[in-house]
Amino acid sequence: MAGRGQLERIGKYPVLRKLGEGATSEVYQCRDPFNDRDVAVKVAFPETFQDPERGRLYRKLFLTEASLAGKLQHPHICQIYDAVAEESLHYLVMEFVDGGTLEKYCRADSLLPVDRAVEMIFKCTRALEFAHRLGVTHRDLKPANILHTGETNVKITDFGAALIASGETTQISSIGSPAYMSPEQVKEQTVDHRTDIYSIGVVLYHLLTGRVPFQGANNFSLIYQITNAKVEPPSSLRPELPPQIDAIVLRAMARERDQRYPRWEDFSNALAQVFRAERAVARKAQDFADSDRFETLRALSFFRDFSDAELWEVAHISTWRHADAGQALMKEGAPGADFCILAEGEVKVTKRGKLLGVVHPGECFGEMAYLARKDNRRGADVTVTAESSVISVPTVKLVQVSEGCQHKFDRAFMTILVERLSAANVRLSGV
Repeated sequence: MAGRGQLERIGKYPVLRKLGEGATSEVYQCRDPFNDRDVAVKVAFPETFQDPERGRLYRKLFLTEASLAGKLQHPHICQIYDAVAEESLHYLVMEFVDGGTLEKYCRADSLLPVDRAVEMIFKCTRALEFAHRLGVTHRDLKPANILHTGETNVKITDFGAALIASGETTQISSIGSPAYMSPEQVKEQTVDHRTDIYSIGVVLYHLLTGRVPFQGANNFSLIYQITNAKVEPPSSLRPELPPQIDAIVLRAMARERDQRYPRWEDFSNALAQVFRAERAVARKAQDFADSDRFETLRALSFFRDFSDAELWEVAHISTWRHADAGQALMKEGAPGADFCILAEGEVKVTKRGKLLGVVHPGECFGEMAYLARKDNRRGADVTVTAESSVISVPTVKLVQVSEGCQHKFDRAFMTILVERLSAANVRLSGV
């Protein structure tokens, strides 16, 4: 290997280009020839671990992040595939995310539309709730540690400073970026998931306004403000922001932990409700936000046993549509290669004019396309009887989801079949 910034190969990974560097490491886009994919490889500078004052700390941060390889499996957490620690070479192999970090959207001249910023932070809250359930508190949340791809997809990265509740790690002081730290963190007190809630509140503030809520000439001034000053609402810098946004940010950033959102789920729900009225209009225009899809799926009985990660998989492979009363969704005898779950409203199923049943939210129809796993002729007509939102899942896309997600579909349909057979037996017996 050549000198710093000129690596041609890292272990078994050919280097494609350098992505950037920080104080302790540099990151390269590499090719993983064994899995036929691009990866990001973060290489620690050799002198990092040799630093007489901070060397032990940097080694601990590296090992903490390496210990999470393969464990935080969530669509909005950057995956760590491999970790290598050799005598003179330490590196992490991670998922490659093509959009860079959120830092570019934190300038006053390049702010995102409000709904996009809220959507991104919603996804962060879901990912961080997942991490929290596994006993992981990130402790260094900032725009530079949130990658993005596409319109609103995000990937949280850099868990080196994470506090892991397994007992294998201890809390490290003086870790994190002061501008995004909670009051208890800058005072080096014990922290829990609510310190991450505070930090994500600061990230949202920065995305919405183009500046952090507290600024100081030095860290001492900044820490004083974080622990004593009042947070000005985001609308004081961006007047068009709705009152709900101010309320959400200020609660997430409450100085006292007990005044913040107690759970990530509470934070997520608040974000999901911000544009509820506008999204009702958007649904009629066939525009469903990802957060809207996720919250809807989570509330439906069909998806009761699906994990968060599996719900995101369903949200990404499905198509959603608004349908008015009287609209035909399926015609008897017509080909069909998808099945549907009703999200809102009501539809009726008829065969040759005879009513077979009424479908309510959380129930499915057209499931023979799934059970047969091939193009299928529809066995009945399906017509909307009350304004509806319909989720359609093409059977060919099921091969794209995880085995766990496919298994959950199998279980859901098995339960439905048993219930329908039982109901049919009751009708036939006259009981």
